[in-house]
Amino acid sequence: MEQAYARPSTQISALDSGRATIEQEIEGLKAVRESLDSRFERAVALIESISGRLIVTGMGKSGHVARKIAATMASTGTPAYFVHPSEASHGDLGMITPQDAIMMLSNSGETSELGDMISYAKRFGIPIIALVRRPTSMLVDAADVPVVLPEIPEASPTGAPTTSTLMMMAYGDALAMALLERRGFGKDDFRVYHPGGKLGKNLLRVADLMHGPDALPIAGPQDRMRDVLVTITKHAFGCAGVVEQGKLIGIITDGDLRRHIQSDFLDLPAREVMTANPVTVAPKMLVAEAIAIMNAKSITSLFALDEAGAPAGLLHIHDCLRAGVA
Repeated sequence: MEQAYARPSTQISALDSGRATIEQEIEGLKAVRESLDSRFERAVALIESISGRLIVTGMGKSGHVARKIAATMASTGTPAYFVHPSEASHGDLGMITPQDAIMMLSNSGETSELGDMISYAKRFGIPIIALVRRPTSMLVDAADVPVVLPEIPEASPTGAPTTSTLMMMAYGDALAMALLERRGFGKDDFRVYHPGGKLGKNLLRVADLMHGPDALPIAGPQDRMRDVLVTITKHAFGCAGVVEQGKLIGIITDGDLRRHIQSDFLDLPAREVMTANPVTVAPKMLVAEAIAIMNAKSITSLFALDEAGAPAGLLHIHDCLRAGVA
C-alpha cells in the first residue's frame, strides 16, 4: 500500500503548500514518462486497429479523467466517448459494439461498478485497455493491455486523488497525441472539429469566409466609370476588381474614386482609375494573416486569387468580424 506524501509541515504557508503539491505531481509525471514501454505501443496499436470507437470509462475521480480523455481523443481524430459504468449496467451497454475497444480507469483496479462492463466485453470479444495503479487486481487480470502506473504517493496527506489522477490524464494525453501523429491529423482536421472554439476560428482559411466568384464586383479595363459605379453599388463591397484576360490587374476603391473626381470622370475607363497590382491573398491563407495584411495596409477587403491569378473570391473585414476571428 503506497504511503501518502509527507507534507513539509502542517504550518507551512499557502504558497509553500501549493508548491509542494505541484512538486509531488511533477514527480508523478516524470514517473509516467519513464514508465512508457511496450504496453503503451500495444495500446496505441489496439486503438488504431478498431473500426469502431474507443469507449472510456471510470468511477469517481477516475470517471472525470475518463471524460476528459474521451473528449481529447474525439477532438484529435480518434472517435471516442465516455460511458458511465453504472449507467452501462442499466442499458448503456447497448452503446458498445464488438467493433469498439474499452479503456477502463481505476485507481485500485477493483471498482465493482466495472464488473458488468468487463463481463459484457468478454462475452462479445471487445478488447480492454486498463489504466490502474495496483499491479494485482481484477481489472489487470481482465485487460488485454494492462497498464499499471507507477506507485507515486498522492500529493494529499489524506491520500485524496491528486497525483494519481494527473498521471492518468497525462497517459491519456500521450495516447491521444501518439494516435494523432500516426494518423497524420493536422491543424485543418482539428479546425473541422472545433468550428466554435477560439482556436478553430483562428485556423479558418480565407476560402472558408470569402465570397465566391459569382458574388464578385468585376469590371473590364475599358469599362466606363459610370458602369463601374453601378457594379460597386450593386455588390456593396466598396470596391471593384478590374480583370483582363481572366486575371486581376487592378482594383478600384473609394479612395481611387476620390482621387479621380473631375468633370469627365464618368466617361473615364476603369484602367485610368484603378490601382494596379493590388494586394491579394491566396484562398489557403489563414484569415488571421489576411487581417494582419488589411491592418498593415489600412484596407478593408482583399481579392483572393487562384494559382492562375484569376479572382477566386473576396474577403471583407466584416466577414472576419462576423466569424469572430481576432
